Amino acid sequence: MMDNTIAVLEQVLLKAISKDAVEEWIERYAIPFKELMAYYKCAIMRVETKFKVLNENFSLMSDSNPIENIESRLKSPKSIVDKMIRYNIPFTVDSIEKNLHDVAGVRVTCSYLSNIYELEEAFLNQDDVTLIQRKDYIENPKPNGYRSLHLIISVPIFLQKEKKEMMVELQLRTLAMDTWASFEHKIRYKKQNGRITDGVSAELLECANLCTELDKKMEHIESIAHL
Repeated sequence: MMDNTIAVLEQVLLKAISKDAVEEWIERYAIPFKELMAYYKCAIMRVETKFKVLNENFSLMSDSNPIENIESRLKSPKSIVDKMIRYNIPFTVDSIEKNLHDVAGVRVTCSYLSNIYELEEAFLNQDDVTLIQRKDYIENPKPNGYRSLHLIISVPIFLQKEKKEMMVELQLRTLAMDTWASFEHKIRYKKQNGRITDGVSAELLECANLCTELDKKMEHIESIAHL
């Protein structure tokens, strides 16, 4: 695993800096980088556990499970280095932790739109969770139709001899939002440069609007079913 990480880092870094600089970077930061990625994995596990506990609690209180699925991902070394190059971020492990807030990511897919905000409130009310940034792309969708609630949060992880705060990016969305985002990603990245025609963009935006109406309709059906 460590050999693979080093190989990827060397390949990517060579595009931006000299081979000697790459070798010096690997010698200095390979182990700290591996440790940092392990810390992010611990933070992901902590956040996932919190949402699983909340899901069980909601089930006990209201006989419903608001969470349909929980997924997580750790940014690849190539993606990390690409972003550091793009934003001119210093090539140090400390710089990764300080400047990149989306290295660790957790996506929570909910049954209904209202579940998103209920879970957000319950999660942020926990005394060891700190909100760093909030972007509501549900109330304010992106121009292409993308909708999701994004939160950058900090949670503590407890190591052998210390407690460490780690940042995690959260995405909360409905099944309809998640289906649209997955479809749009596949369509866009079939193109080498990520660009699609105006006609396809318009069709995708129409689909996003239909997903919005679907979410509202499903929420309405759920509400009258429990009257």
